Amino acid sequence: MATIEECRAALEKLSDNMQSAEGDVRTAAALDRSVSCHITDLDVTFVGRLTGGRIKVADTVQGPPPEKAEIRLAMAGDDLVDLVSGELHFAKAWASGRVRLEAGFGDLLRLRKLL
Repeated sequence: MATIEECRAALEKLSDNMQSAEGDVRTAAALDRSVSCHITDLDVTFVGRLTGGRIKVADTVQGPPPEKAEIRLAMAGDDLVDLVSGELHFAKAWASGRVRLEAGFGDLLRLRKLL
């Protein structure tokens, strides 16, 4: 089971990857939205903001997200680490229910370029 520190590192790596992306991926990452990532097996939520092509984690809270973010992710810690490392494909994880992604319809259309 991934630790909180490993999950935070995975989010940092994801943020770095988004920052250095080009083309459609860079455009999709340019949203300015509140974000939460609930790590279900640790029952911890990282809350922050997607802005300037980066995910900026502002806080880590116990339990589910305290407020409804505009972009909401939920998954096990190992799945987050595997997604960011490329060992797990997002579409397969999402289709099988291992990863949940909730956002407005327009945001989902833009975010699909990241996936």
